[in-house]
Amino acid sequence: MEFLRMENITKRFGDVFANKDINLIVNEGEVHTLLGENGAGKSTLMNILVGLYQPTKGNLYLHGNKVKIDSPAKAVNMGIGMVHQHFMLIEAMTVFENIILGTTKDKSIFIKKDTIKKEIMELAEKYELNVELDKQITEISVGEQQRVEILKALYRGAELLVLDEPTAALTDIEVDGLFKIIRKLTSERKSVIFISHKMREVLEISDRITILRAGQTIKTLDKSKTNSEELASLMIGRELVQSEYKKVKKTTQDVIAIEHVDYNKKSKHNGLCDISLTIGKGEIVGIAGVDGNGQSQLAQLITGVISPDNGQVFLKSKKISKFLPENFINSNVSHVPEDRNKMGLVGNMSIKENIVLKATEKAQFSLGNGLFLKKKAITEYANKMKEKYDIRCDSVEQETRNLSGGNQQKVILAREMEENPDLLVAVHPTRGLDIGATRYVHDKMIDSRDKGCGVLLISADFDEVLKLSDRIIVMFEGKIVGTFSGENPLINEISLAIAGRTKESLEEALV
Repeated sequence: MEFLRMENITKRFGDVFANKDINLIVNEGEVHTLLGENGAGKSTLMNILVGLYQPTKGNLYLHGNKVKIDSPAKAVNMGIGMVHQHFMLIEAMTVFENIILGTTKDKSIFIKKDTIKKEIMELAEKYELNVELDKQITEISVGEQQRVEILKALYRGAELLVLDEPTAALTDIEVDGLFKIIRKLTSERKSVIFISHKMREVLEISDRITILRAGQTIKTLDKSKTNSEELASLMIGRELVQSEYKKVKKTTQDVIAIEHVDYNKKSKHNGLCDISLTIGKGEIVGIAGVDGNGQSQLAQLITGVISPDNGQVFLKSKKISKFLPENFINSNVSHVPEDRNKMGLVGNMSIKENIVLKATEKAQFSLGNGLFLKKKAITEYANKMKEKYDIRCDSVEQETRNLSGGNQQKVILAREMEENPDLLVAVHPTRGLDIGATRYVHDKMIDSRDKGCGVLLISADFDEVLKLSDRIIVMFEGKIVGTFSGENPLINEISLAIAGRTKESLEEALV
């Protein structure tokens, strides 16, 4: 039975069409995937569905009845919930406060915290959404924030749940858990719109798939009647050729060496305990593990954001005495951060300003060490990067916050990867990128490696770690629990290590 129908939906911003005559039907109890490159119009279409935007033309129907959804509150009242790619959480509040914020379930003057907490925890246990209600949003990982968003939507009674890149911050183990949740929802006749660029996931969880390209509907297919090659070709409008990357052996020259470092070691999920590792010149070291096991702190440590409590760090054989981001930038360390909005971009600055943010004192872009900017040179360079990295925008004068998530990521990559760094710290570098853009980023990382750059890759996408890494290090509860070759990696042993169990520990348990 039909739950939602979007008919001839068009959304125009000035002269630009974000959506043009899009048609979409979502049935009860189905997972319907929206597939398309960055800028294809997926997020705009969903923002129309949840009342954030109004269509320029077109109609929406729920259960066959024409409706007007002119606010997010109305969408919620109609049983539509959305987990946005960029989380809509208030950082100054706790998990519990974020979940109940704006709800009208209880009409009493005083909030019955214990009763409501019990209700939320029962819902969390039912769908295996593990959250700590009393923690501040700033104290939990990106993966945990994702679970809070899903729980928030379910608590508000969503019958249609829109998941925009829901697995971007999750490991394979967590993705399996999410898929169990989705299957439970659809078994209860709830509907899910799933937005993802990961073909394996799309083909595993979808019932039907609609491909969008350049703001228009290309085709809707049954999952059972298609494959990844057809979907990729429809999505990008050309045949996609798979590529393989050769692995290299570690060189004798270390770009960075970390020796017995501790940071907030008592915390299993936000600390580091006796960490020792090296990254060689011309080597990619991939960090595998469930999000929230010290990976964020490791990235912050070797980009100067935090200082170690104990231990030593040597960058290009020189001991680091002051841990400041500026010192690492001046030592030619580039950083693709975990959260592009908090740490990677200044949203109200233009694309061109963000692209040259770290280079305004260079003679190429200024006179007198940054006193007078060469605006023409900056604009020309930004336009060159726009073409090179396929940043889809009206103009490089556009504010970065108005770009799609994937295009925001490309702005960061253009800034960080064009520096020819000695060390590149890449945290979830392809999060939110489509298959074509992901390929481009992977090619650039391999190119940087081949030019002698040492790369630390932290990714929740296990396939990405396996594909790119010359060495794989597994972190669990702030510790390194395994190091593996990227050449013919031991998948089973890596998986055990990610779960906190080594092959030896399992053998001991069986004795």
